[in-house]
Amino acid sequence: MSRVAVVDAGGANFGSVCYALERLGATPVMVRDADGLRDARRVVLPGVGAAAPAMALLCERGFAEVLPALPVPLLGICLGMQLLFESSEEGDVDCLGLLPGRVRKLDGRAGLRVPHMGWNALQPLRDSPLLAGIDTQAQAYFVHGYAAPVTADCVASCTHGERFAAVVQRGNRAGAQFHPERSADVGARLLANFLQWNPT
Repeated sequence: MSRVAVVDAGGANFGSVCYALERLGATPVMVRDADGLRDARRVVLPGVGAAAPAMALLCERGFAEVLPALPVPLLGICLGMQLLFESSEEGDVDCLGLLPGRVRKLDGRAGLRVPHMGWNALQPLRDSPLLAGIDTQAQAYFVHGYAAPVTADCVASCTHGERFAAVVQRGNRAGAQFHPERSADVGARLLANFLQWNPT
């Protein structure tokens, strides 16, 4: 299995993501600066926390310049997926700009809890190799207070008072709003699909 660079962006889920990749036979390598991406065959950008400090760290360590030019598959997880978009309402910060759209705070006015925490159903919108073997309405585990819009790049959505992007894909860039490392078989399948993914 190929080497997978896992970007250390200060997220608390870093270790659990690495362990989930190891269980699938991958070799995750912690990368603390952009130089560590040189030999990577795939890159994972995990994240738990807030957009502004995460982007500040990515800029400080040179990732913000290098990630947009990566020729290899890139997967953002949770906050890492949100950082793929143009900007975030959280801290009113510019993000990596790899996907069009602005991340916004979930609307809790319907009496729903925000952050959105727990298991929720995935709603596939179009075919994607990242979703191979994942059934319609399969449950994944979410923890987030902000969400990306459902755009043409969204291959699966979720609903928590409002619809939002749960899985996105454009070219060699992809993201999961849920935590695959905490989503049992569904999460393992998405990660396995990513490890085999060869976007053209």
